[in-house]
Amino acid sequence: MKKILTGLQPSGELTLGSLIGGISGSIRYQDMYDSYIFVPDMHAITVEQDPKLLKERIRKNVALYIACGLDPNKNTIYIQSENLYHANLSWILECTTYMGEASRMTQFKEKSRNKENISVGLFTYPILMASDILLYSPDLVPTGIDQKQHVELARDIATRFNNKYGETFKIPEPMIPLVGAKIKDLQDPTKKMSKSSENPKGIIYLLDEENVVRKKIMSAVTDSDGKIFYDEENKPGISNLLTIYACLKEISIEDAVEHFKDSNYGGLKKEVADVVVEKLNDIQNKYNEIINSNLIDEILDRDIKKVNEEAKEKYEEVRNKVGLGR
Repeated sequence: MKKILTGLQPSGELTLGSLIGGISGSIRYQDMYDSYIFVPDMHAITVEQDPKLLKERIRKNVALYIACGLDPNKNTIYIQSENLYHANLSWILECTTYMGEASRMTQFKEKSRNKENISVGLFTYPILMASDILLYSPDLVPTGIDQKQHVELARDIATRFNNKYGETFKIPEPMIPLVGAKIKDLQDPTKKMSKSSENPKGIIYLLDEENVVRKKIMSAVTDSDGKIFYDEENKPGISNLLTIYACLKEISIEDAVEHFKDSNYGGLKKEVADVVVEKLNDIQNKYNEIINSNLIDEILDRDIKKVNEEAKEKYEEVRNKVGLGR
């Protein structure tokens, strides 16, 4: 079975868009691959974080992923910073990476634009990402367009190292992830539902209370013609609600449109709210059981031992080849 490696950023609260657009893909992968999933908390601190909040989110997000359906018996789940070999290998890889390569990373250019006091970590984190990947010899790394350049950098670093020191790293293949439907902001349905949005009324968080969820959906921006059909360009608000309903009911958009052919906007919103609440109630009930148990620590304690052994073996091979140590 091929190995796949995915990082789950702990940088914000998980949303309905996270569930439908991303988490659902990771859940499908667990039956297809030897799945490694890690929390890249070291990447999170490339920008300033509240330490207490970061710790809470790491634990909360692991619990939520499991509550959503990520099976700890089908995945190896670990926290990046708990494995010291990530940073150790990253330093060696930094010393084999050219300034020109690192300078071409478009994410650094975008994130540092018009900002002062940019951290060195924001500049070098694509090399830490290469370390995250190469330590475990995955066959595949799911990546979106914004991160594809970083996976390509990992491939270039690995190829250069292999050519200089002999076969050491498996060259990973970037993979277009199994992305679910793109869920849009309820207040601005031309933009995706994002945890970083400035208007919380447009975002449904996985831990929102029922009355909050219903209020957000019932106040979702639509249009004035009163007709229910799917047209992202001309009816983005209605199309977004139809997408949410279809995804959670596991039916096609066409079937969703047929279901609502005799409804008005109020009826559409009420039924969408019903299915979202039902889904979130199930997730939240499981989450509350998990977060108040020892399960998270049991999983993380178990899997960090496994990945530490793997990472140590690869790191020691690399360390010896470059001549470090006695």
